[in-house]
Amino acid sequence: MSLVVLVLLPGVHLLDLAGPAQAFSTAADFGRPYRIEYVAEREQVPSAQGLLLTARTDWPRLDADDLVVVPGWRARTLAEGPTLGPAGSRWLHDHHAAGGTVASVCAGAEALGRAGLLDGRRCTTHHCHQDELAARYPRAHVVRDVLFTADDRVVTSAGIASGIDLALHLLAVRHGPALAAQVARDMVVYSRRNGHEPQASAMLRYRSHLDDAVHRVQDLIDARFTEPLPLARLAADAGVSERTLTRQFHRATGGLTPLRYQQTLRVERAEHLIAHGATTESAAHQVGFEDARMLRRLRNRTPRRPATAEG
Repeated sequence: MSLVVLVLLPGVHLLDLAGPAQAFSTAADFGRPYRIEYVAEREQVPSAQGLLLTARTDWPRLDADDLVVVPGWRARTLAEGPTLGPAGSRWLHDHHAAGGTVASVCAGAEALGRAGLLDGRRCTTHHCHQDELAARYPRAHVVRDVLFTADDRVVTSAGIASGIDLALHLLAVRHGPALAAQVARDMVVYSRRNGHEPQASAMLRYRSHLDDAVHRVQDLIDARFTEPLPLARLAADAGVSERTLTRQFHRATGGLTPLRYQQTLRVERAEHLIAHGATTESAAHQVGFEDARMLRRLRNRTPRRPATAEG
């Protein structure tokens, strides 16, 4: 069982807090081993929206698989906002030093900066605070116009709703993009791009729609993309005709057919295998192609996406 510990400071924004909490809670509903804890320096914490929150006041012992998230708070400037005391800052620092992941939403990056976790690393925060964050922590590399950054297990997001994107990213890194897509669908949110960087997987890139029949078909293809999946079978699973499925799938995914979506997943997985030492022939067989010729043709017509750093 992994802990997700949300650190609450006075004036915490409810959506900064609720977005990641809901994402990991939904992952737990799908059988992933997560338990959520709330910790603060005082037992009762006022939120920016007026709701009084209750939290534990002791800093829990953590393992490397546990995750700490610091949601942001309402303040005109970072300097005028609440501060995490020395014990909390040391706890954040020690968890990261022991191999754990520490994340922040919006102004929560200030707490990571005080703990020394932004030095030499890429980070981001709400656009209103980016200049101040860069000035307060000159050794940090503040990245603008992105929803989140991930650098050596320090993950920071831009603010408010981007905490959901941060949580989906962490779920994709830990459990694969299929789970992140499943959580996003259950939360009825888009799996958005991270600013100028592409998302980690086609399983997320083509989920920005609300067509339930297409989602069901994508769920099946995601789980079994290495197998033959005739259109008739997919249409029957979705409860629509083959023609209707093709039309709906094309509209929902921005121009793909179910077959092209499956081929995209196969090529993406094959690229990963080849990058880790597999031959083209071996990779082709592992992802479901009869030989490497089709894989080579598809690779040649598919734009290569740059690798992105994982947190």
